[in-house]
Amino acid sequence: MVDEHKAHKAILAYEKGWLAFSLAMLVVFIALIAYTLATHTSGVIPAGKLERVDPTKVRAEGPWADPAQAVVETGPNQYTVYVLAFAFGYQPNPVEVPKGAEIVFKITSPDVIHGFHVEGTNINVEVLPGEVSTVRYTFKKPGEYRIICNQYCGVGHQNMFGKIVVKE
Repeated sequence: MVDEHKAHKAILAYEKGWLAFSLAMLVVFIALIAYTLATHTSGVIPAGKLERVDPTKVRAEGPWADPAQAVVETGPNQYTVYVLAFAFGYQPNPVEVPKGAEIVFKITSPDVIHGFHVEGTNINVEVLPGEVSTVRYTFKKPGEYRIICNQYCGVGHQNMFGKIVVKE
């Protein structure tokens, strides 16, 4: 009976140790999440800063209306490209930009949800009607980069491609 009592106390101490360890890890994880939220908000769009457009007028008004004016030089070696993703293509197509320039893509849609994925890069955004998706990228190598819609957008989705031509 004495041995049983010692064994029970040993198991109880072992369980208390693991319980204390689990609670300590929970506190550490919560503290890390709080620290990350407090210090790493640069990638988060603050409330009220989301850029919106009227999807019914985007083809007729604003920077997406004229594909010939879609690539705008905004500074030395900086460009903004206004891309319209629609069923089942991209405008402008192709997009021509210089190598080494910082490119800011502003992408929207007049109809349904689309994707904007540029092969060989980490550009991969969801494009929602009425909202402007913004992504920055600098192409370090000249060549042709294919744009793929990675969100099912209807019966012609498999044919929805675009092209970015990066010139020397």
